[in-house]
Amino acid sequence: MTLAATASRSPAEEAPRLEVGSYVQRDATGGHRLYLMVEGLHCGGCVRKIETALQPLKGVREARVNLTTRRLTIAWDGPARRGDDFARAVEGLGFKVVPYEPARLTADDARQEKELLRCMAVAGFAAANVMLLSVAVWAGHVEGMGPATRTLMHWFSALIALPAIVYAGRPFFRSALAALKARTTNMDVPISLAVLLASGMSLVETMNQGKHAYFDSAVMLLFFLLIGRYLDRRARGKARSAAERLLTLGASAVTVIAEGGKRLLLKPEEVQPGMTVLAAAGERISVDGRVLDGESEVDTSLITGESLPTRAGHGTRVFAGTLNMAAPLTLEVTATGERTLLAEIVRLMEVAEQRRARYVSLADRLAKVYAPVVHLLALATFLGWWLLAGLAWQPALMIAIAVLIITCPCALGLAVPAVQVIASGRLLRSGLLLKSATALERLALVDTVVFDKTGTLTLGRPDLVDLVVAPEDLELAASMAANSRHPLARALCRAAPDVPAASGAKEIAGCGLLLETPEGEVRLGSRRWTGVEADEAASGPELWLTRPGRTPQRFAFTDRPRADAREVVAELQRRGLRVELLSGDRAPTVAAVAETLGIATWQAELAPGDKVARLEQLAAEGRSVLMAGDGLNDAPALSAASVSVSPSSAVDISQTAADAVFQGDALRPVVELLDVAKRAERLVKQNFALALVYNAFAIPLAVAGFVTPLIAAAAMSGSSILVISNALRLARRR
Repeated sequence: MTLAATASRSPAEEAPRLEVGSYVQRDATGGHRLYLMVEGLHCGGCVRKIETALQPLKGVREARVNLTTRRLTIAWDGPARRGDDFARAVEGLGFKVVPYEPARLTADDARQEKELLRCMAVAGFAAANVMLLSVAVWAGHVEGMGPATRTLMHWFSALIALPAIVYAGRPFFRSALAALKARTTNMDVPISLAVLLASGMSLVETMNQGKHAYFDSAVMLLFFLLIGRYLDRRARGKARSAAERLLTLGASAVTVIAEGGKRLLLKPEEVQPGMTVLAAAGERISVDGRVLDGESEVDTSLITGESLPTRAGHGTRVFAGTLNMAAPLTLEVTATGERTLLAEIVRLMEVAEQRRARYVSLADRLAKVYAPVVHLLALATFLGWWLLAGLAWQPALMIAIAVLIITCPCALGLAVPAVQVIASGRLLRSGLLLKSATALERLALVDTVVFDKTGTLTLGRPDLVDLVVAPEDLELAASMAANSRHPLARALCRAAPDVPAASGAKEIAGCGLLLETPEGEVRLGSRRWTGVEADEAASGPELWLTRPGRTPQRFAFTDRPRADAREVVAELQRRGLRVELLSGDRAPTVAAVAETLGIATWQAELAPGDKVARLEQLAAEGRSVLMAGDGLNDAPALSAASVSVSPSSAVDISQTAADAVFQGDALRPVVELLDVAKRAERLVKQNFALALVYNAFAIPLAVAGFVTPLIAAAAMSGSSILVISNALRLARRR
């Protein structure tokens, strides 16, 4: 059904109008954004159906569905009231939508699992009893049971099986009916058709006192399908994206401190920036904020990947989803809801998980033709056995039913998404945020790693070199530096943290600091500013302290390499990867870092364009390059590389040009990224092989009549569970 057709229905024909206007948000571009949860999603075909229906609509900038979180994101230019039209359009496609609330995730999963368990119990009870009656009928074929007795047994079977099928088949029937109302199909259509055909044929045979009643097969078929659906849901729960789990972390109520000290308990979406909130000890923080009062330890493993908590005191920034561990904190709210860092991470992960990588596109194309091919194949099988082979129509129909069941493309549709979801979750736990789904494929091909120096191989934070300096000179310099925010001044303050700021010190932009004393001017700054002669042999950043009657004192600084940088470089080289260093810093400094880390190939004093030229040269040589840079002046190089990674300390993760962002001070996540990519590629290929081998063997056997509907149901469910279980191996560390 087209959207136009949906919109043209009369009010009497429409379902009750869904109103979501109060959930529409205004975004940074001046447009509007709406988040909905879609019920009834089963595969990539459902996702594609919704996206292709919404994206062409006028004003729509973004229409994206995430299969694992079931979240539909719609962004558009135009009035907010269009949100109601979009929601009804999706419902017109056969899906139920509700306003997105993270708390619904767990509740919805629990409700569906309980329903599946109840349906499975009813089907199992009915199957056991119908099988007892069927044994009597089968024995009667040998012992000579009369037609009247056989028909009576069939009616008893019908009385048990038909109500059980009506009740236990609801998860399949509802989904299939919604799809057919929208004039489309999904995987539950052939399943429902198979169950109803088997039941209907058996009822007709019973009414006509025939021999071919298969109530036992119909109810057992449903029982096996429900077992498979339940196990599949449980397996998907283990493989579910980290994004879905993250969404629930910022969903707890917030204690707001109002005027007069009154405390109010509000939902996170009701809290506004600028409000003052209280984060109790042991409470998960639901907003981004800045500490106003209190001192505690905060578990930031969600953001940094580090297991050790970090200290939070006055002025410290804290983020939604982190855990306040030790003592109460009073916070000033800086961001809430979709503007928090947690929400930004979730959005990036969702985009990475559902974008069409090469393997995903292949699976989607194969799954797209599934419905017409399967129905035609089942029809051809029935006609072939009935008309050409001379088999009675009842057994021929049972063979066709087995074909309908066994050809379900669940395993093929899950081959790639299951691996992508688990890879994203594992990388996040290691402090890596994957922003592009195609990055995993490109990372698996990397044979060259190019590093930037400052902020990538090094921490990007200067530290004072251990020099022989008089304590009084260090104290004087640190007291003056306390009046500046310059990185070298901050490094001096870290070297002497207990020295108070000097009163009267003035900062001269681009030069240094000036302090008037009874003895004369005291200067702290560059050689030129302090009057020290130039020295071409000097390397590295420095500050000079000059005062009347004293010898100038030099404070040298170094940007220390990350603690594990040498180990990581050695590990990459051991794996046969070429490692290069490209930097815009001076040659002596770059040479020292390259020697320290064991990098033989390096270039210094490069402009951003020079780095791009080198990467293009490597690409021309047939090399696949991973570029690791800080995302600022390296942005062109990050874009030019085959795949790129950046530290989160460099820039805001929503603006970086990199395909992946790593947290913390360690460089080890780069190796982890390559490891996961290699294993993910192997698992995707294995999943494709499993799915294709299953279909290659199962379909011919079903068409040839060697597979009963019961075996088909078990095989179909087993193939999906096998693919997900294989993907779950990626979650285990070696």
